[in-house]
Amino acid sequence: MSGFVARTGRLQQRYEGGFRLIAGCIPFKYVNLKENDGDTPEKIVEVLMINSTSGPGLLFPKGGWETDETAEQAAARESIEEAGVRGDLVHFLGFYAFRSKKLKDEFSPEGLCKAAMYALLVKEELESWPEKSLRQRSWLKIPEAIQFCKHSWMREALEEGFSKWYIKHNPNSTIE
Repeated sequence: MSGFVARTGRLQQRYEGGFRLIAGCIPFKYVNLKENDGDTPEKIVEVLMINSTSGPGLLFPKGGWETDETAEQAAARESIEEAGVRGDLVHFLGFYAFRSKKLKDEFSPEGLCKAAMYALLVKEELESWPEKSLRQRSWLKIPEAIQFCKHSWMREALEEGFSKWYIKHNPNSTIE
């Protein structure tokens, strides 16, 4: 079991304008394909998704952004708690608004949420993490991740945020 304990509860939860604030990330790594006639290997990118604890589909690590941390700290914390990965937040992908059916409370009675999402270059995959007994990790190529993504706002973060950023900054890599 991990020495790191997941935060629970909503006592320190951030809210803004009726929205519960969330922070999360799209963890990714580079994978070498085959050698190209003696040249350097072709690289592709894979993203890490985790199973949902509330039914079918995969998602990216995300959770409540608390009052004692920055959005970046919350996103990094969630990647450890839910997916068991550490790395570098390399790009802010944007804010994504959505409505949660199960996360309604007195500060967000409509269940409105706004997620700050980041690209996280994975440097370490932990053997043990707080939600290991609840979560399974899956490394996927982007088209697969789009297909299995549980939430439309996460698909948008992957397609509009991550993929466009990645292509712009990695012209010699492929998304496949």
